Amino acid sequence: MNNNFITNIQSLLEKQQLDGWLLYDFRRSNDLACYVLKIPPQTLITRRFFYWIPREGQPIKLVHAIESHILDHLPGETKKYRTWQEIETSLMTILKGYKSIAMEYSPRNAIPYISKVDAGTIEVVRDCGVDVQSSADLLQQYTSVWDAYKLETHLYAADVLDRSVDAAWNFIADHLRGQQSITEYDVQQFILAEFARNGCRASEAPICAVNANSSNPHYVPDRSNSALIKPGDFILIDLWCKQDKPRAVYADITRVGVAAAAPTPKQQAIFEIVKAARDAGTQLVQERFAKNKPVMGCEVDQCCRDVIVKAGYGDYFIHRTGHNIDENDHGNGANLDNLETQDTRQLLPGTCFSIEPGIYLPGEFGVRLEYDVYVSPEGDVRVTGGIQQNITCLLS
Repeated sequence: MNNNFITNIQSLLEKQQLDGWLLYDFRRSNDLACYVLKIPPQTLITRRFFYWIPREGQPIKLVHAIESHILDHLPGETKKYRTWQEIETSLMTILKGYKSIAMEYSPRNAIPYISKVDAGTIEVVRDCGVDVQSSADLLQQYTSVWDAYKLETHLYAADVLDRSVDAAWNFIADHLRGQQSITEYDVQQFILAEFARNGCRASEAPICAVNANSSNPHYVPDRSNSALIKPGDFILIDLWCKQDKPRAVYADITRVGVAAAAPTPKQQAIFEIVKAARDAGTQLVQERFAKNKPVMGCEVDQCCRDVIVKAGYGDYFIHRTGHNIDENDHGNGANLDNLETQDTRQLLPGTCFSIEPGIYLPGEFGVRLEYDVYVSPEGDVRVTGGIQQNITCLLS
């Protein structure tokens, strides 16, 4: 890792008016710090370490004598400790004269995804006379911003998803027209085979959920628990995948259909509300970036949620609007959330996230419409994975 890495971080610290960034880990409890510092996954970490990046000057490594090599790939002076007392005195020396620093901490655990430093360590650092602030927005720059390669892998995966769900609809329709038995599990396995055929894989199996099952956002069929798909059924398919290659990133979409010539009036009405919510959130993102104005994840969630609340179904939208997407389907960047958490992180150029509002009517059906949104480094907003404008009718 070269000095440009440090220079870039110091530039961000200047913009955020922070004196420095203190990255800490113990036994990989702070996986985000390990990722930012590019510590190889196979590296054994059994002792605490600190890596101090000041706004000006050279970094300092504080490492245990038994693992003094752990940060050798990083620039900066190395200080070794053996005892817990030496940790505290060394931190006092390193942080002397500074006022405001960043760590992987979230006030009141508002964003638990980035709250990686334990309360006791925060106490020790605060006793050094500094104010600890969240590194949330710093982290995104190093955990969530894509290069051209990652974008290429995402677009490939998004195309595979779009084609796979179309093939799945045809698979269902062919079975129903031929009066052949078909289950949710059959559809799930068909989609997984499509992924493999296209050089892709998924962290978990996709969702195919019919009727009341679709009203459970995290319902997943398996071999022993899977409903038959029959004419007249409402069907939700949620699928995600990435190329089976290093550093590839995910794409993630959800579509709905009916095993009929047309949806019921209620199904159509719920679909239109969810579609309007999805489109409102997307429009907000587009408008903010077009005007070069910041937009937080919680704002987009609230924008989508307001549409559903106004339509009278707020109590049936029971999850956040979307999540960051990266090498993991649920990445480490800003989520579209003002429900489960208040995600005040900004949506950054070079990042990708899902927009997936839903309405879930227990015992009846659920509608979730999901696509992905990529924001280019220049601020251009691009929807990937295809856009569902109408309920897919399989027997028309």
